[in-house]
Amino acid sequence: MIARELISESVSPLMTSDTGLEALSMMEEFKVRHLPIVNSEILLGVIAENDVLNMQDPESPIGANELSLSKPYVDENQHFYEVIKEISQQKLSLIPVVGKQMKYLGVVTLTDLIHELSHYNAVNQPGGIIVLQINEHDYSLSEMAKIVESNDAIILSSYLYSLPNSTSMEVTLKVNKMDISPILQTFERYGYQIKTSIFETHDEEMDERFEGLMRFLNI
Repeated sequence: MIARELISESVSPLMTSDTGLEALSMMEEFKVRHLPIVNSEILLGVIAENDVLNMQDPESPIGANELSLSKPYVDENQHFYEVIKEISQQKLSLIPVVGKQMKYLGVVTLTDLIHELSHYNAVNQPGGIIVLQINEHDYSLSEMAKIVESNDAIILSSYLYSLPNSTSMEVTLKVNKMDISPILQTFERYGYQIKTSIFETHDEEMDERFEGLMRFLNI
């Protein structure tokens, strides 16, 4: 999936003639902390909530004030993972998507990314979670997949996390079986260190937790 396929239909851009108060009103309406500034279909920049709060005159046009951000954006053809990287590194609630010659196409919001990520990581599918701690040089997803598949299961998603100041890493595996005891035993036989495991089911409580996260992101 690429950036243009993630564009939100619910967020409108600002123009340089809009005031700081109008910007704050729109941020509250769209439940975001940033908004793109567009004139004649060209992306000019992104204004943050703090930019407006620091304005000497919130009723003045936003085009007459300096912005704290250096025009963040992603190209329409950038991959989903690159969009996540950009929005995370710059700590944004949304990021503009542009086409040729900086033509503004829309924005991708953090909330939409979280929803999409839930599909990529099989959050909504029942199964078990296994967290292994291994040396970076010993990492082999193919070997882990063979261990899981030898127990009539498959890996739905995987996530890597390098431990700070260490050559070790955590590998989180989501598998499609809720009874993961046989899989854990096989990993142990092969000398893997199991840091934690979760027997997960898809139930109403999980749905409520996920919806709670969405509500939090919208605050």
